[in-house]
Amino acid sequence: MERVEQVGVLGGGQLGRMLALAGYPLGIRTALYDPEPAACAGQVAPLLSAPYDHWHLLQQFVQDKQCITYEFENVPLRTAQWLAERVPVRPTPRALELFQDRLSEKRFLRDSGIPVPRFAEVDIAKPLSALESVGCPCVVKTRRFGYDGKGQVVARSEEQFLQAVRLLQAQPLIAEELVPFDREVSVLGVRSLDGEVAIYPLVENHHREGILRLSLAPAPNASEQVIAAAQEYVTRLLQSLDYVGIVAIEMFQVGEQLLANEVAPRVHNSGHWTIEGAETSQFENHLRAICGFALGSTAPRGFSAMVNLIGELPPVEKVLAIPNAHLHLYGKQPRPGRKIGHITIRADSPGQRNNLLEEVFALYPPGRVCPSRPHSSQEHAQG
Repeated sequence: MERVEQVGVLGGGQLGRMLALAGYPLGIRTALYDPEPAACAGQVAPLLSAPYDHWHLLQQFVQDKQCITYEFENVPLRTAQWLAERVPVRPTPRALELFQDRLSEKRFLRDSGIPVPRFAEVDIAKPLSALESVGCPCVVKTRRFGYDGKGQVVARSEEQFLQAVRLLQAQPLIAEELVPFDREVSVLGVRSLDGEVAIYPLVENHHREGILRLSLAPAPNASEQVIAAAQEYVTRLLQSLDYVGIVAIEMFQVGEQLLANEVAPRVHNSGHWTIEGAETSQFENHLRAICGFALGSTAPRGFSAMVNLIGELPPVEKVLAIPNAHLHLYGKQPRPGRKIGHITIRADSPGQRNNLLEEVFALYPPGRVCPSRPHSSQEHAQG
């Protein structure tokens, strides 16, 4: 009889959807838990829709599950801790606790020897003390729940800083220096139950309006020094937390230095290229790790690009006519600013990849700004 692993996933968005799809060939079946009855992952796997504090239904949800994981880091910590008392939760709820809060995140990274931008907690009673610590210009951010550019304001003067604090002060805040980076990069690592670590190639990312638009893998022109630093940082994080599963570190590259901006304790948008562009996708390796299997190779298959589809779709038939273009739709209704799918390009050379990317960008009518084409000058996305 076929062996079937049962995994519970907290969250039913596109990441849960892609986890479910990656599990079927391995004999891993996922079930999803999300308060939203129309969560898009429910189109491909069983979905139980209820609040995250509905303990009776959560008790039903964990029945026959080998482990629980999560597809976004804003799952209530109490829910993850409650579940961990009944079934293994991987990654550990400790990762959620650290990385849900930008202040604890930055402190953990700093204390682990991973360089970060200057930062300071904002005391509403005396906010200028934070500005003195980080300097100006800076970014004022909510410590929790911000994503895709939400919950943050750039301040280029003391007056703008105080305005940002007043605007966001309903939540605890952190201030960070505004980093004059050369580019944004990310590294994904995975650690198995027995401590095996595998790391994907460094990726170059382009954002606009705080949302990831384009990833290039491997990152062009990355030096051995930068690659080695990224690998060291993600390995250090995985081992220090006894972490199991995929983790992503988003970083700013300034010269040959990397500064960690944000950690995602889950599969990550900048790793979507791995579905076609790596020997083993991030989704498969996450499932392998949390189920106790050996990890798959993270080696790239040539040169890849991932184009996020934000708010609207190009003509599907034209996307599918582009050689080596792979379309992933998430089953979501289009609306401004919403991630509704992505396109992966895979090629045998950087030049071929770039030419295919231009074919993707050309699908948008003249006079329209392609939702995923990077600006000629980098936009700050210190989210």
